[in-house]
Amino acid sequence: MAAGRGSLRSRRLHRLNGAVASVLLVTSVAACDVGEEPDSAPGSRDEEQRPAPVPPVRVGTNIADLRAADIGEPLRIDASQGTLKDVTLETADGTVLPGELDDGAWQLSSRLEPGTDYVATARAERTDGEVDTLVVRFHTEDLTLEEQTYPSVAPLAGETVGVGMPVIVSFDVAVADRAAFERHMIVTSTPAQPGSWHWFSDHLAHWRPRTYWQAGTDVTVDLDLNSIHAGNGVHGQESRTVDFHVGDANIYKVNARTHQMQVFSNAKLLRTVPITTGKAGFTTRSGTKVIMEKFETKRMNSETVGIASNDPEAYDIDDVRWAMRLTHSGEFIHAAPWSVGSQGSANVSHGCTGMSTADAGWLYAMSRRGDVVEYTGTDARMTLDNGYGDWNASFSDYKAGSALS
Repeated sequence: MAAGRGSLRSRRLHRLNGAVASVLLVTSVAACDVGEEPDSAPGSRDEEQRPAPVPPVRVGTNIADLRAADIGEPLRIDASQGTLKDVTLETADGTVLPGELDDGAWQLSSRLEPGTDYVATARAERTDGEVDTLVVRFHTEDLTLEEQTYPSVAPLAGETVGVGMPVIVSFDVAVADRAAFERHMIVTSTPAQPGSWHWFSDHLAHWRPRTYWQAGTDVTVDLDLNSIHAGNGVHGQESRTVDFHVGDANIYKVNARTHQMQVFSNAKLLRTVPITTGKAGFTTRSGTKVIMEKFETKRMNSETVGIASNDPEAYDIDDVRWAMRLTHSGEFIHAAPWSVGSQGSANVSHGCTGMSTADAGWLYAMSRRGDVVEYTGTDARMTLDNGYGDWNASFSDYKAGSALS
């Protein structure tokens, strides 16, 4: 795995010219000289007793094309008419790759890279105890960027998130063989918590635990995808490992009928905040939402949510304070000083959850990406794909979106 994506792409696009695909026997089989009368006639007793010539060792690989080896197949080297003793595999720059010898065959511990020359040097023992050294040279298939898919991951490495944060992996080139990839996408945690992947498309997969994360959990996302077949001639471009931490269990409960938000942290009620939600025609969705982004100030323009500038409901506010996004469709929690008179008593917004500037600033300061906001009191429903909507399905229904279900 390269230190950075840019250098990796450059290396993978580099074509090594003059690659030689060959198998070379370095040490030839020694002749066997037995008997006292070298001039014995054919059919003599001495010739009849002379041992048969020792057959040469043959080294084989699972490579179908030595000039364009498939990087998606784990490299395997074995020997016939002899016993494989050891193998050294190195690249043109002298880098030696690790492998294991087991049950008479050697297998590369990592995976081959595209557009690369390799030299495998194998030592094998013949049936007479002599050792032959054989060399296999091959070149791996050259891949374009369109034939490689890169996994972007959220949360970020080292990030501390809320208990509702899903693991999100997005691919820049479509993954047709989702099952092949999912077998190499592993999420582990301390303490351990069961969960599942759910594919939203060939470009996007989420993972969530059965229930909200336990506060204080440490999570590792291991995407061992480098060179794995993604289908349609595409391969994984890079393997990635991301570690993140789950912080306090911040769960905010909004009731659109009573116009109140209860703010809980680690099961303790910290404050009840008067709020306003969406008015008729702009109903706030009920269901479980997760904070996706935070902005100290945010311009909010109604045209971004489909309300034209000449509509009586149009708005354009440059500096909305303490804004936290909850959905792709435009629902936020934010300061709404213009509606303080209605907060706690009426729903007057265009779908967002408004509160006083002081309450919004206090909530913003304690909140993280991944904190949970549970809404009740309306007949509009939150969906799985509108933001981090992963909690708006039973776990069994969510797991049905796994390629391995």
